[in-house]
Amino acid sequence: MSDMIVLKDVTKRFQSDSTKSASNKAGWFTAVEPTSLTIHQGEIFGLMGYSGAGKSTLLRLINLLERPDSGEVIVDGENLMTLSASQLRVARHNIGMIFQQFNLMANRTVFDNVAFNLHVSGYPKKDIYQRVMSCLEIVDLTDRAKHYPAQLSGGQKQRVGIARAIAPNPKVLLADEPTSALDPDTTRSLLTCLKNINEELGVTIVIVTHEMSVIRRLCHRVALLHQGKLLEVADIHSDTIHATTPIGRGLVLED
Repeated sequence: MSDMIVLKDVTKRFQSDSTKSASNKAGWFTAVEPTSLTIHQGEIFGLMGYSGAGKSTLLRLINLLERPDSGEVIVDGENLMTLSASQLRVARHNIGMIFQQFNLMANRTVFDNVAFNLHVSGYPKKDIYQRVMSCLEIVDLTDRAKHYPAQLSGGQKQRVGIARAIAPNPKVLLADEPTSALDPDTTRSLLTCLKNINEELGVTIVIVTHEMSVIRRLCHRVALLHQGKLLEVADIHSDTIHATTPIGRGLVLED
């Protein structure tokens, strides 16, 4: 099994909003301590931890939406940290992103929201219609192509986000808390959609969640994080997660 994503000692600090103190003279806090991870091609990999664990920050380091302060980010054999701005834009076409709050353009139809990524990535214009409709079929929304986001439910908006993310045929799909605003039935439907995309298209998926039920239903492995530190990477077999650290066991048992 080949490696799709390799993180080598990545770190990320942010300037603190709080008043500088004797213990924090520089006014900075570390969101991600030195972290190394390997995610295999075709894997569904979870990032889980309590609030403030650094899950979303770590996810955004993978496509350099947040640039690491140090370390290496290798995706599909390419070190993104060494790329120029124009080269990075091209590399990001290979990495789809699903956002927690959908991030749809309110003044554009479902079709145009999905087509946007294709226009940006230089997809052949003559093929855009067929590709958009194919992606909408994958997420079961072909009948909503001419609707606007305001006419959709939360689950439908998230599925539009998925269709938009997979439109340029990425090898990697990053999902930041995609089910947090959804009810249980809609969550199950969305997870089935993601699982089908993984199995049928071979897309490697990295998902941030605070819900252990999502990890159990969807993931092959999960990284358990706490206060910016990687505690351990746990395997998932038949809905059982084998955590070895005390905090890791607490995360697994809490749900």
